[in-house]
Amino acid sequence: MTVGKWAVCVGVCVALATGSAFAAQPSEAQVRELMQVMNVPGQFAVMNNQMAAMMSQQLPCVPASYWQTYIDKNGVDQLTKAMIPAYQHHFTADEVDGLIKFYRSPLGQRLVTEMPATMAEAAQSGQQWGRQRTTDMFSALQKEGKLDSQGRCPGTGSDGGGAATPPGGGSGQ
Repeated sequence: MTVGKWAVCVGVCVALATGSAFAAQPSEAQVRELMQVMNVPGQFAVMNNQMAAMMSQQLPCVPASYWQTYIDKNGVDQLTKAMIPAYQHHFTADEVDGLIKFYRSPLGQRLVTEMPATMAEAAQSGQQWGRQRTTDMFSALQKEGKLDSQGRCPGTGSDGGGAATPPGGGSGQ
């Protein structure tokens, strides 16, 4: 057996041993079904509402109703199609089938139902933690003399366009 054939044989054996090299890629239909049972279109609606609220604050001259159509039916179709390759890249057809089975189960549906509120609470906790952590670190840097009381590098006379202020204005709240 030549070295080339031997290398191919070893490669095939390793691939078979790991099982992933020849695993079937999920079809577009499988991924679409998974996205449906995971309520991805509902998540797009939540994203659209959040984006509309943000844009209405940033551009009050534009009616809020304008932004409500940002992710319209055509946008949902385009976004879904754009996301399918990521699922196909990271999951096999068997794994997608297993995920569909899970998300159709009572526990899977509970996860779908509770995840938006869970993620919102977790994000709020993360923001609070981040504000406190930044305030604590700024305080330590000030005690070490690396930052002045305004959050700037001491002796520079300038903050380079703005003092480095901890999120929340440095109040630690």
